[in-house]
Amino acid sequence: MVRMAVIGLGLLLTACVPSQTDTIIFALATAPGVLDPRLASDAASERVNALLYDPLVVLDEQGMPRPGMARWQRLDDRHYRVTLLPGRAAFWDGQTPEAADVVATYRTLLEPGLGSPHASALAHIEQVRELDTTQVDFLLSRPDPEFASRLTIGIVPAHALTDRRLAREPLGSGPFAFVRWREDGGLLMRRRADGQQVAMVPVADPTMRALKLLRGEAQLLQNDLPSELYGYLANRPQLQLAEHGGTTFAYIGFNMQDPVLARYEVRAAIAHAIDRESIVRYLFGGRAELAESVLRPQHWAGARDLVAYAYDPARAREYLQRAGFSAEHPLVLSFKTSTDPFRLRIAHVLQSQLGEVGIRLKITSYDWGTFFGDIKAGRFQMYSLAWVGVNTPDILRYAFHSTSTPPGGANRGRYHSALVDDLIERAETADPRSAAVLYAAAQRHLHRELVYVPLWYESNVVVSRGLDGYAPGFDGNYLALNQVRMRHASRQ
Repeated sequence: MVRMAVIGLGLLLTACVPSQTDTIIFALATAPGVLDPRLASDAASERVNALLYDPLVVLDEQGMPRPGMARWQRLDDRHYRVTLLPGRAAFWDGQTPEAADVVATYRTLLEPGLGSPHASALAHIEQVRELDTTQVDFLLSRPDPEFASRLTIGIVPAHALTDRRLAREPLGSGPFAFVRWREDGGLLMRRRADGQQVAMVPVADPTMRALKLLRGEAQLLQNDLPSELYGYLANRPQLQLAEHGGTTFAYIGFNMQDPVLARYEVRAAIAHAIDRESIVRYLFGGRAELAESVLRPQHWAGARDLVAYAYDPARAREYLQRAGFSAEHPLVLSFKTSTDPFRLRIAHVLQSQLGEVGIRLKITSYDWGTFFGDIKAGRFQMYSLAWVGVNTPDILRYAFHSTSTPPGGANRGRYHSALVDDLIERAETADPRSAAVLYAAAQRHLHRELVYVPLWYESNVVVSRGLDGYAPGFDGNYLALNQVRMRHASRQ
């Protein structure tokens, strides 16, 4: 099907004339939907929010905290002081971010009624106190040596929390200002440094995204294309392709409250039935690395000794027999995914591989909003998603702690383990060396329990046309939009 799409691209291009525009068109698989940094939980929204809002702290590639709009002091185990930097950018309405805005952002984020998915990781904030216009104290209910790395939520002006629907009418201090929503569900932004406009345009079909780039109707694509299309685009002289190894962690998730999938034997049969290496080789064209945990092993809190669940159909059948399934009594499971053609293609390959060991997989696909809503609500048996932009061990609390079921976190499988909870909680109060040991132990247990079937880390691949200065980030972020230039654009 993809080969036919590549042939079709060639035919469609014969009469194409590139369009000229002063706006950079960034074609996305899915549009951002929530432009409130306190509420965003999908990858597209979080990546765009990172352009619209400045946080107190940013993280480098090793997950270490660096000053954003503020520096911090650890006064004692439960007391941190944040001081806003004098050169911080103003909000788009001209007001300078002050301590009151920091206090309002974090206090409202912690309100149960807001339903922030980030609330669980910050629930140990006991008080947020304004000392003066530039200083804020965070008082914690428990020691947290890594607290600074949690202060990455974009800061919202206090007055915008009462007179605006922030998710649709954002107001931040980031390098890009929101201009308007587009009729196609995307949005238009303006770079504050020079006025360069960038349109984030949703184009669900990967072939159409590639076609728009080839016709000059878009200047930028990032990820979510099948390998055949990357190969075709890489050979077009007017296009540039760049690649960076990524942290995007793809996995199969289970409803751990489902009576069938709650059985380890069933999950193990699924894990051993999947030929991940073939999927990476043929569907990704090698642009992915096999994964065993949500954190890469090179991360300071990563687990370096996880043994893969090898592709072993015979062993998968043995596990199914132990669970009481056979040709006369086959295992039938439902699998939810999005309507993205590439994700559907992966789902059908998984269906074929599981079918070879006697598991009948029924695939249902939905538009992104419906699909993601079902996953958060627990309306699934199995699904596949990817964690994007993972660079702190907070992900372990967010995705696996018993208190992190939606909407207060992303424990979407409703997994409960007193041992994992204890390891995470102890790690959060330990010195970095001890924390690394505890986090690794938590990941070993999650891997042993097969809470997820780990799949791969997807590389970040960018294809551009007529642009200079855009390179993919390690976590798939869009921050290179701060530097990108159109070759025909006049310098200001």
